[in-house]
Amino acid sequence: MNVQAYLTPRTAEEALEQLGRYGGEARLIAGGTDLMIWLKRKKYTPRVLIDITGIDQFRRLEFTGESLVIGAALTHAEVALDGGIRSLVPVLAEACASVGSPQIRNIATVVGNVVSAQPAADAAVALVALGAGTEILSRDGRRTLPVEELYAGVGRSIIDSTREIVSRIVVKAPGPGSGSAFMRIAPRQALALPVINVAVVISTAGGLITGARIAIGPVADRPFRPEGAEKFLAGVPVGDPGAFAEAAGMAGRESSPRDSLLRGSADYRRHLVKVLVRRALEEAAGRVDACKEGMPQ
Repeated sequence: MNVQAYLTPRTAEEALEQLGRYGGEARLIAGGTDLMIWLKRKKYTPRVLIDITGIDQFRRLEFTGESLVIGAALTHAEVALDGGIRSLVPVLAEACASVGSPQIRNIATVVGNVVSAQPAADAAVALVALGAGTEILSRDGRRTLPVEELYAGVGRSIIDSTREIVSRIVVKAPGPGSGSAFMRIAPRQALALPVINVAVVISTAGGLITGARIAIGPVADRPFRPEGAEKFLAGVPVGDPGAFAEAAGMAGRESSPRDSLLRGSADYRRHLVKVLVRRALEEAAGRVDACKEGMPQ
């Protein structure tokens, strides 16, 4: 590594000023669980690291009006253990609780899970299913983009961490009649990359599904949404196992996993997609009545 300075700004404005000062030779760091590996492998060779974990506004986890706001420095453990998140958006709590080991979850950030742009990143898969958005700061101002639009390929984000900051993730509050679930299969229970992971979010009214979002990884170069399966679910009864099985079969056919020495054959993984989507839909449907109205104050 060729890092010559490690800076600790106290505000977002100061962090942006430091990024600008070093003209592409500085890079942001928060948890650093991926970045330190990439530095060792010389994927990146910054002269300066800028640690944003001491910025107060990035440490906030807030339920504001109709949204959940997750600051850039919040860890997987903090999100996974939050009572409001576990009650209202269990899909996100379960995904964050699945990442790595307790040590990793206590330091790795949820925003970092997105910016790393790995298609199997558990938290990112859940956030895509939730339709989460991001706020991005730069010296030119701020803009917002959905999480699912941040991917440029495997391990490639459109976010340039030498000049801009994903300051927060915003999740719209689930309404009454919503349900969600996250599931994964891995060779062992901890410190293993998922063979397949699935996040499901459904909305219901009058005993029927009115909308569904399904995200699957890693079967594409980003968390993948099987739109045919999602459209099929609109209008089906909440507890219809036959419809869930049909939607899961469609999701499997829409997915394009590749043969992998690490994760198994494409056919095996496509089968797992069908199994996990069906199970996640059943679990989400079972949680519909447990969803409380509104966000905690």
